[in-house]
Amino acid sequence: MASEEIVMAGFGGQGLLAIGKILAKAAMEDGREVTWMPSYGPEMRGGTCNCIVIIDDEPIGSPVVQKVRSAIVMNKQSIDKFEPTVLPNGLIVVNTSLIDRKVQRADLKSVYVPATEIAEKEGTSKAANIVMLGAYVGVTKIVKPETVEHAIEATFAGKRGSVGEVNLRAFRKGFDIGQQSAS
Repeated sequence: MASEEIVMAGFGGQGLLAIGKILAKAAMEDGREVTWMPSYGPEMRGGTCNCIVIIDDEPIGSPVVQKVRSAIVMNKQSIDKFEPTVLPNGLIVVNTSLIDRKVQRADLKSVYVPATEIAEKEGTSKAANIVMLGAYVGVTKIVKPETVEHAIEATFAGKRGSVGEVNLRAFRKGFDIGQQSAS
């Protein structure tokens, strides 16, 4: 399988670094080579935030890339900033709950996901990031969905209440959307 570079971007506090780590854990469980590189502004919450995850079958020379094959964008600033960095024939997964415009490039595959609304139906708007991760995995099949579910369970183990189960349901809803978009 070819190398996959993905940027996940949005506001701080939307869980972008968390889904990057979840994807990286899943890829490692699948036996792949992985890098995870976070980047965020000086604000604690509400500022810009992104991470780049690289997944490959071969050792990865550098976690720094100028262009990516895929992007998950959670807000308007992120689509404006990262749409130009996606390689031709790449993928962009758009959170339509917070982004009111379409992808402008005709050479990209676009998947539109009302992530916040879906997450709210599953129990909390905080799971919108997990919905987006599910959609991405559903389209790309970059990792097995079961390994993502294991990583979600590990990430939310010990949290109060049904946080883990809510996030698993959110992932599955997003995954279904991604699979439908892939066909």
